Amino acid sequence: MSDKPIPMNLDRYAELIGGSAEFLRVWAKVDGPVTCFVNPVPIGPDPFAFGLAMVDCVRHAARAYARAVNIDEAEALARIWEGLDAERAAPTTDPISITAKRDVN
Repeated sequence: MSDKPIPMNLDRYAELIGGSAEFLRVWAKVDGPVTCFVNPVPIGPDPFAFGLAMVDCVRHAARAYARAVNIDEAEALARIWEGLDAERAAPTTDPISITAKRDVN
């Protein structure tokens, strides 16, 4: 495994995501924390929109899991909701704030 992030190749989805703006990047370490970078600007000032986007993400993830590990999509969705509920009830990490590094010339 590389120490550098390996981006997912989205070239074949260029037409689908054309005109869109990225608002979330997420990385996970094996047996470690999940690191998320969120830019709320593309989805607007109301956090409600982020919630809607996350539910869309969960539904897409359930379909991806169903295909990847050959389980029923409803079962995958139920397990994702279980994980979300478990993390909400007892968070395993605290969010931190970072500031972007700027190049100084």
